[in-house]
Amino acid sequence: MSLAEVHADGDAVVDVGAEMAAIGKGARAAAQRLANATTKEKNVALKAMAKAIRANAEGILSENLLDVDETREAGAAESFVDRLTLNPERIEAMAAGIEAIAALPDPVGKVMDAWDRPNGLRIERVRTALGVIGIIYESRPNVTADTGALCVKAGNAAILRGGSDSFRSSGAIHACLVEGLEAAGLPKSAVQKVPTRDRAAVGLMLGGLGGNIDVIVPRGGKSLVARVEAEARVPVFAHLEGICHVYVDREADLEMAKDIVVNAKMRRPGICGAAETLLVDRTVAGTHLAPLIMALKDAGCLVRGDDEARAAVPGVTPATERDWSTEYLDAVIAVRVVSGIKEAIDHIESYGSHHTDAIVTGDQAAAERFLAKVDSAIVLHNASTQFADGGEFGMGAEIGIATGKMHARGPVGLEQLTSFKYRVRGTGQVRP
Repeated sequence: MSLAEVHADGDAVVDVGAEMAAIGKGARAAAQRLANATTKEKNVALKAMAKAIRANAEGILSENLLDVDETREAGAAESFVDRLTLNPERIEAMAAGIEAIAALPDPVGKVMDAWDRPNGLRIERVRTALGVIGIIYESRPNVTADTGALCVKAGNAAILRGGSDSFRSSGAIHACLVEGLEAAGLPKSAVQKVPTRDRAAVGLMLGGLGGNIDVIVPRGGKSLVARVEAEARVPVFAHLEGICHVYVDREADLEMAKDIVVNAKMRRPGICGAAETLLVDRTVAGTHLAPLIMALKDAGCLVRGDDEARAAVPGVTPATERDWSTEYLDAVIAVRVVSGIKEAIDHIESYGSHHTDAIVTGDQAAAERFLAKVDSAIVLHNASTQFADGGEFGMGAEIGIATGKMHARGPVGLEQLTSFKYRVRGTGQVRP
């Protein structure tokens, strides 16, 4: 694959390999400065970023409109277009999210634990920045703001590679982040955006840019995350899919269940925390199944169901084996009737992705059993799966939802973007 690209204006030829190498070196140098930046410096930068986003809202919306029109003309699904689309409310949410990050405690330098040894040594475990984080994402331009701000507050440099579909939008937002860094006297290379749509840039990031990237975070579809996990030569914080379930237990209040199920699926069907499968206990199928399906259909959701779901409501599409393991990211849901909580948990274990799963029940013992036995990064009782979000967890924002079990799991916020080191203080001790 060629590493040269002609820019969209046709005037310049870029050596992608050389440009990415320069980005990596710039990020490493910036990371050293940022790791030792004061909390005040970082917060000044973040507040200036938020201010710049509000001041440049019109320009961001104009660039976003070009992205949206191009994507819609290419035949993308409306759920995908929704993830790409910005409006004044979403821009304000980006700015407010950055301010929320500024208001959070600084994790860098926090003493996690401390103890004294019999020989007089004082040992502390202290949070430190990870270094340089590469983020590869698709469609959602707000990820540019969220991830850039989180990395800065956690003392990390960031290299952002957004999707081709959001190239203009992400560029306009990134310019606001740079404005904030410069206002605080921090290096603008602390948050860099890959300035090309060439996919070769992704491969170079996965290779680590000559040892200059410490962690890769992918945010996107199954094919992107699978590629990152297969090719990355550096650690990855990733989730492969968001196959999320809502289980309506035999002790579920019907009105509560309807509210939760419709919200979990339809609030924003295209996000990873959207419910993809509804499981209903057979004991209450006669009273709950049809109302739940009708509530989803009334909200504009296409329902694919097993034989019992189809018998309950005419017009339900037959579900296939593939439906139970599909992340629709659209207004589609699979519905299955199960014989109790054990079968629900077994179904989730067999078909789920260890992302987010919920139980609706008034039985506290059943809830505790579900919370304990479902092996997902996030498990909920009587709440929508759409709460799978760092902002909703009080983290200000998130860089993604990690479903692995090494280092970070669930919403990846400030603390998850740090590592730690040991500080040992002595009075002249030597080891015998």
